[in-house]
Amino acid sequence: MAQGGNNRSRLLLVILLVTSLFLITLDLRGISLTSTSRSATQSFLAPVQRSVSNFFSPVNNFFSDIKNFGKTKAQLKDAQAANAKLKAQVIINQDIQGQLTQLRDVLDLAGRGKLSVVSGRVIGRGSTSTFSQTITIDVGSRSGVTKDMSVIANGGLVGAVKSVTSNSAVVLLMSDPTFRVGVRLAKTQSAGVLLGQGDGSYVLQLLDPSGTIKVGQVLVTLGSDNNRPFVPGIPVGRVVAVDKSTASLTQQATVVGLTNLNNVGVVSVITKAAVKNPKDSLIPTPKPTVTVFVTAPPVTSPSGVPTPGQTPSPSPSPSATRSVQ
Repeated sequence: MAQGGNNRSRLLLVILLVTSLFLITLDLRGISLTSTSRSATQSFLAPVQRSVSNFFSPVNNFFSDIKNFGKTKAQLKDAQAANAKLKAQVIINQDIQGQLTQLRDVLDLAGRGKLSVVSGRVIGRGSTSTFSQTITIDVGSRSGVTKDMSVIANGGLVGAVKSVTSNSAVVLLMSDPTFRVGVRLAKTQSAGVLLGQGDGSYVLQLLDPSGTIKVGQVLVTLGSDNNRPFVPGIPVGRVVAVDKSTASLTQQATVVGLTNLNNVGVVSVITKAAVKNPKDSLIPTPKPTVTVFVTAPPVTSPSGVPTPGQTPSPSPSPSATRSVQ
């Protein structure tokens, strides 16, 4: 039994020696069984690896998305906050631009009338204690504002100062039903009284029985004693309709204000009137309309030579007429 085991061991040793010599001989001749086996193994396993990778790829992406979800959500919130901030800034810039435009126009009006003014922003509308139509501005007694001063905007009269604190003032708007202001028809001496109606329209009652009201006429303030509450010559409104009823004891007309009181954001309080009455110099003038005429070219013959007697005379072309505002 022991003899059989020794024989098998010797046989195995011989086989190993022969195999080693065979491999060494192949290696010396440049034949590599190892590389060939490896290449064959890779060729066999490559499709399997691709299948396994394709199978587990969605799973890996899913867990990767879960991992990055919190980060992406935070980035989205940051982007939304930045977008909201930009939108708010755009609105603020537009508001500032509108205020600057109104301030420029009202200062231009005051400059043409040689009026001393204090400008302020509208910071409130309406009154909590009354039903009167008012606005609150951010200038008061510290800026030289006192009660019964005229208040103007880019289009003309806005109202009169009703009450004052150190840093603010309440202005009674000319649209208030209790508001009354003496006015004069521009370019005439016919005087009247303008009454607020609670909206953008007003009623003019002409005090001059011999005067005549015409549609399109502009009204300016008549002025008060010591220029309180109204200085003279401030544009007020424009006549849009005349009441021809014979039942009225005085001539009446419907007037539309030159200032849109709903859109006023910046106003100026007149702290000192001009030395001289500006009369009609502050009345807004319409921008001129320029009409352009186009002259047709001469009529030519097929050879290109102008045909005598067939040159059309210059005439306005309706399609070429434009208005320059």
